[in-house]
Amino acid sequence: MAKRPTGKSPDGKNTSGRGMRDLTVKVKTARGRRSSSTRWLQRQLNDPYVKRAQAEGYRGRAAYKIMEVDDKYRFLVPGARIVDLGCAPGGWCQVAVPRVNALGEKSGKAAGRILGIDLQEVEPLAGCEFHVLDFMDEGADDRVKEWLGGKADVVMSDMAASSSGHKQTDHLRIISLCEAAAYFAFDVLEEGGVFVSKVLAGGAEGELQKLLKQRFTKVANVKPPASRSDSSEKFVVATGFRGAIDSDGED
Repeated sequence: MAKRPTGKSPDGKNTSGRGMRDLTVKVKTARGRRSSSTRWLQRQLNDPYVKRAQAEGYRGRAAYKIMEVDDKYRFLVPGARIVDLGCAPGGWCQVAVPRVNALGEKSGKAAGRILGIDLQEVEPLAGCEFHVLDFMDEGADDRVKEWLGGKADVVMSDMAASSSGHKQTDHLRIISLCEAAAYFAFDVLEEGGVFVSKVLAGGAEGELQKLLKQRFTKVANVKPPASRSDSSEKFVVATGFRGAIDSDGED
């Protein structure tokens, strides 16, 4: 088991008579564990957002990504109806609960709704409604609108396709997944709504950007501080949904 060297505690107090020391946790490569897994584990143990999530009770470091994106674009507002695609383990929903007033605790402000869907069961969370559903199944959009009691104000997604280990293949997979989430959003969003999704920078997202610019009044790309600097991950924020297109292709 990796031991944390003595030095200073999180509050800055000296915990050792030997003065300041490097607090980096180092992990030895165990038998049967690949070196890449060891590097990932060491990065997790030393990630300040991982530690912060543990200390503040969030279900993962990803909670800070949506928190930082919303701090800039302000789409999680009291009364908003939210759909979180691929919501497990529920960190984004945790952030949304107080911001949309899902528990109705802010007097004088509208109470929002949060609907999380995923392929797996998600641990219950006060203020959220979780369902096991593949959003790409036929009729999934109608089921979501039924559960939500109408259309959504925000569709957000932090989904990532399973890694194949091949960078270009993984990039195309996540872009394809994001495009599927975008088309789902077109079916369930209220006019003026917002779509937020993780993408990977790399060129293949050009068609996705073009598609979103046709359907939303503004499309922005952002890399929040909580997103690791060595990752190609970024988030697209499309605001001002223009509304559904009828069978003739007209708005």
